[in-house]
Amino acid sequence: MPDKLLLLTGKLAMPSLQKVLDDMAPLPFEYRIHELGLSVAALMTDKMIARRLKPEHYQDCQKIMVPGRCRGDLDALSEQLGIPVVRGPEEVKDLPLYFGRAKKQADLSKYDVAIFAEIVDAPERDIAGIVARANYYGEAGADVIDIGCLPQEAFPHMEEAVVALHDAGFKVSVDSLELDDLRRAGKAGADYLLSLTEKTYHLAEETDAVPILVPAEPGSLASLERAMEAVDKINRPFIADPILDPIHFGLTASIVRYYELRQRYPNVDMMMGVGNLTELTDADTSGVNAMLFGMISELGVNHVLATEVSPHARRAIKEADVARRMMFAAKQESSLPRDLTSDLLVAHERRPFPDNEDEIKALASNIKDPNYRIKVAEQGIYMFNRDGLMQETDPFAFYPQLTLKEEDTGHAFYLGAELARAQIAWQLGKRYTQDEELQWGCATQAEEEDLTQQKEEGTTMTTGKKCGTA
Repeated sequence: MPDKLLLLTGKLAMPSLQKVLDDMAPLPFEYRIHELGLSVAALMTDKMIARRLKPEHYQDCQKIMVPGRCRGDLDALSEQLGIPVVRGPEEVKDLPLYFGRAKKQADLSKYDVAIFAEIVDAPERDIAGIVARANYYGEAGADVIDIGCLPQEAFPHMEEAVVALHDAGFKVSVDSLELDDLRRAGKAGADYLLSLTEKTYHLAEETDAVPILVPAEPGSLASLERAMEAVDKINRPFIADPILDPIHFGLTASIVRYYELRQRYPNVDMMMGVGNLTELTDADTSGVNAMLFGMISELGVNHVLATEVSPHARRAIKEADVARRMMFAAKQESSLPRDLTSDLLVAHERRPFPDNEDEIKALASNIKDPNYRIKVAEQGIYMFNRDGLMQETDPFAFYPQLTLKEEDTGHAFYLGAELARAQIAWQLGKRYTQDEELQWGCATQAEEEDLTQQKEEGTTMTTGKKCGTA
């Protein structure tokens, strides 16, 4: 941070900027605010700054900060002025976060839970289809590709699928209720077998695959423990899964089983299959995954089996990846899982309305041109230009009030699209910025760039478990 910072702003934003900086005191740097001679800071451009800013305005400063929506080439401006010029946040109220006064940016590059992503219909896919689905899961964050077998359905190309997935760089598990399927999978070189019990554990002696152990009797922790003891006696590694049951079919009791197993065996590897909640509950899977991975983090469960079968769960693997990273970061910092990432805030935002009604009215009173601006606050949607301010909650209510030329169909189309976005933002409680798409967290492909970049810079599991990427 420079010794002294010059902050450029407009007349309307200057009081808000000063208040935010006052609230942040003490600051580890000095600053001076310079009002550039325009009403709306967002209208600032590089050429305007070059014309209006004089050397005496910044002679004792080491850096100039302009509003986040300032347009133009700041590198060229920096060279012209002889001082670094940088963009600040788009909203004045986000300055504390920009300067690190809010929670510091979380390190989401690490996790301690391996995700097994199940291809539930693998027997019905050809090899190319299985590998294509695996690649999709891998890009979403999966560490292991689980080949799901179907009851009483032939799977003649299972061995070929295991080899193809290994060739593609994946670790592989095979999931079947049939012992013959698991035996074939083990001989083909599968890394994990789902699932063995106290009655079938002996298969673990025939293969190098790590068995996932489940109760032979549904809901019986004693049955699972007997399987664990039996596999331990033959000196083989294993992963224990008490089985998470759906809501109203034993969910609470199954969570208790996970807790009891962890209390009795503090260091044993454990798995939780989350599909019984994400798939079988009509609720957004982002919230379900957040809650489940919170429990997973507290319990020290280090393997998760996840699926994307129901259309409403089509981003569940990505959400699981985000949730495990978020919970790991929160646990490392001994903090609540807040302000770490917004990728699971799909429908709502914690700070949806940066402008209040009085600020919007003050801004509108200083507009001197016919171009419409759109803002969203808690009270509804605001649209204004030099001719006045309108406030509604229904985009159609604006139409009779518009002063558009009859032939200006392009502008009308633009306003319709922007007002539709604004209505959605107001109804759901999301942040709206004119000319920008709404943000939907990891529910859409477009919102993954930041997390993908962090993964590329350092995707690591913090344990040395066989399933990890370390």
